[in-house]
Amino acid sequence: MDRKKFLVIPAGGSGVRMGADVPKQFLLLDGKPILRLTIERFLEAEPDVHVVTVLPEAHMGWWRQYCAKEGFTCPQKMVAGGFTRFHSVKNALQHVPDGALVAVHDSVRPLVSVEKIRELFAAAENAPAVIPATPSTDTLKTVARNQDGTPEVTGSVDRSTVWGVQTPQIFHSEVLKKAYERGYDTSFTDDASVVSAAGIPVICVEGERTNIKITTPEDLALAQAILSLK
Repeated sequence: MDRKKFLVIPAGGSGVRMGADVPKQFLLLDGKPILRLTIERFLEAEPDVHVVTVLPEAHMGWWRQYCAKEGFTCPQKMVAGGFTRFHSVKNALQHVPDGALVAVHDSVRPLVSVEKIRELFAAAENAPAVIPATPSTDTLKTVARNQDGTPEVTGSVDRSTVWGVQTPQIFHSEVLKKAYERGYDTSFTDDASVVSAAGIPVICVEGERTNIKITTPEDLALAQAILSLK
């Protein structure tokens, strides 16, 4: 089945950890807003992808003006963000048909490679849920606070069973939309957790160490350094 490809970009957050005057997705990286770089990466990988951009309602006008002024003419459906990421994605899925492949990708992961995007879409043709993840290389401990509030090691974790999950996470659209019919739960930290709760197996494709999520000033500096090496 030749499925159309959709991209949902949840960019509805405020980015308080960045400490900037504008949400982090609008900060400049290599001279462009991070959100634009992220979308451009997908357009390079899949020129026919249909883009659904989820934005803070207060910044939708700013983004429209930016796109018009700077000639960023990517056709995109703009959707207002919800109370949480879960609700933002749920809003976006109203604009995605059944029978498609839908990639949900963090707006502030602009460094995912074109090759990885294509690899994930190809894998999703034959699996209803595919995510990128990287095996842990750190020694992992469980930690709890003792009586005086100091973090204290309580045990060890077998790192061979622990992988760090990234985006884009790609799904058969009818599977993801059905999973999102359930009510919100605080355990839903990504789209794979919503799908897993619905009993759908999730397949991992090895991710990329450079596919970082930009949430702090240090991340922004690291992303600029990574770009300078390419």
